[in-house]
Amino acid sequence: MNVIINGRHLEITPALRSYAEEKIGRFDKYLSNISEAVVTLSVEKYRHKAEVLLKVNGVKIQAEGKTGEVYSAIDQVVEKLEKQVVKFKEKQHDYRKGEKKTAETPGAPGMESGAIIKHKRFDMKPMSSEEAVNQMELLDKDFFIFTNERSGDVNVVYRRNDGNYGLIEPAK
Repeated sequence: MNVIINGRHLEITPALRSYAEEKIGRFDKYLSNISEAVVTLSVEKYRHKAEVLLKVNGVKIQAEGKTGEVYSAIDQVVEKLEKQVVKFKEKQHDYRKGEKKTAETPGAPGMESGAIIKHKRFDMKPMSSEEAVNQMELLDKDFFIFTNERSGDVNVVYRRNDGNYGLIEPAK
């Protein structure tokens, strides 16, 4: 696994790099096919933030932790990632067995208005709506945009307030 460690408003010392590499390196025992782990450590208004993105066979698993100290932020993000990796492995196992599970995820946050402050581009591989929900959960997001493998159209899955999921498809 290739571990990339970046710092924003924070110097990455050898001790900090070693600590992060050791913690993230443990995921190799859970998932042997992790191609890359991108770790971003930053300071935002007296809080330390650790973000990790694991790339596993085209699937991305992402989490972040925020605390008052950088080492505990790394510990927090590793805890969150462990839960997501376990969920990912369970879903892979169930998928291989041909079982389909309905996820139980509570609530969604409210909407905010304002200016566009971030622009992001990403590749959209064709997938089923079930795969899109799994990817959304692994990225710890409230919605996910994907290309529907059946129709070839761009679709959106999202987490509903009742804990279920919604699917938005374009009208023909």
